[in-house]
Amino acid sequence: MVIVAFAIFSAASGDEKAPGEDDDDWVFLDNGKIRLGVIKSAGGGIGYFSRSGSKRNLLNHYDRGRLIQQSYYGDADGSKWVDKPWRLNPVQGGSYKNKIPALLEIKVEDGKLYSKSIPLHWATGEELADFELEQWIELKDDVVHARFRMTYKGEKLHAPRHQEIPAVFLDPSLSELVLYRGEAPWTGDAISRERPGQKNEYFDIPENWAAFVGDDGMGVGVYVPSAKQITTYRFPGGANSNCSYLAPITTFAIRPGMVFDYRAYFFTGSVSDMRARFDSLRMP
Repeated sequence: MVIVAFAIFSAASGDEKAPGEDDDDWVFLDNGKIRLGVIKSAGGGIGYFSRSGSKRNLLNHYDRGRLIQQSYYGDADGSKWVDKPWRLNPVQGGSYKNKIPALLEIKVEDGKLYSKSIPLHWATGEELADFELEQWIELKDDVVHARFRMTYKGEKLHAPRHQEIPAVFLDPSLSELVLYRGEAPWTGDAISRERPGQKNEYFDIPENWAAFVGDDGMGVGVYVPSAKQITTYRFPGGANSNCSYLAPITTFAIRPGMVFDYRAYFFTGSVSDMRARFDSLRMP
């Protein structure tokens, strides 16, 4: 089956529906082991992840920031997120006022999904035409293989910033952070378990992965070979706005003519299984 569409959504002038409210806003991949869904009105951001056959979505897509998605940071520009001073922040899913980004292309062919979009400034809702975001997603066995690319065509050199690669928002029932923090990575050494608070916390990840799990020990892990640190928090809000957040991070400056390309892998299951899967992915 092949799905191809061009200019499906364009940036709107006012507030719009929350992402994923309509069934036709979704495009799914399902290989019989895992199921993943992207939201067309959110620039193709990932809004659904589960085991095949399960009706429990392990992700949070409460608003256009709550997805698995690309998000980058530049210099302060006088913008405000509500009343908080903000900075250049191209976000794949759209703006905090629910404005829809332009989705230029989305297609599924031979079980592989590709999308291209123009992000919006998270705080202002401005379309950032100097940026182009692409993603390639494939389900291989029980692991999501994703490749993300940001192309910047602007002329301004920004200062180096922490960059989310990518931002990951999960169901709040996945409340315990699991990661390896020791000095002997990939040896089976003991892992650490944390309970993040409401403010951003930072942890080194010598094995390049981290996960949130629930009381049953099952959860979602993300492995980004190029990331050596994560930032994380737990938001306890109500009305479905509560969530668990983590983002593998790296630091770089958005600069004229740059193309930033990286790979990320996602797994749902037990901690021992995800660690073994991620270990196998790093091997040649």
